[in-house]
Amino acid sequence: MRVLLPDGAEASADTILELLKKYKTIAVVGLSSNPMRPSHGVTEYMQCAGYRIIPVNPNETEVLGEKSYPWLEDVPEKIDIVNVFRRAEEVPPVVESAIRVGAKAVWMQLGIEHEEAAEKARAAGLLVIEDACILVEHRRRARELTR
Repeated sequence: MRVLLPDGAEASADTILELLKKYKTIAVVGLSSNPMRPSHGVTEYMQCAGYRIIPVNPNETEVLGEKSYPWLEDVPEKIDIVNVFRRAEEVPPVVESAIRVGAKAVWMQLGIEHEEAAEKARAAGLLVIEDACILVEHRRRARELTR
């Protein structure tokens, strides 16, 4: 796992805890309606944990009871975290979209890293997490998050 803070941001004792406390709207790029896909289970967990989920997938119309949008730019509300379930080579355009829509953070799921895109997001003022599962990180901090 790698965490990149934007310039001028102060590191906290637990940056991920602070992120999960502060931001509650998660756009999930690559979210599938197939319950066998990791994106579905991880996102369902986050939805049950109280996060507002916005599916972003041009191949879906609705996932987990939420309207799906083809692209981040089509989402009509504020996005806090862009959670990426796409292959590493597909990350750069997602990061560019996250920057355009004013997201606060880009979270690349376990096994997903893209150094150049991560640096671009960080330079644009976004917090970046690479190669980490948001469900796992949320569970590790569940006690602190309920306070």
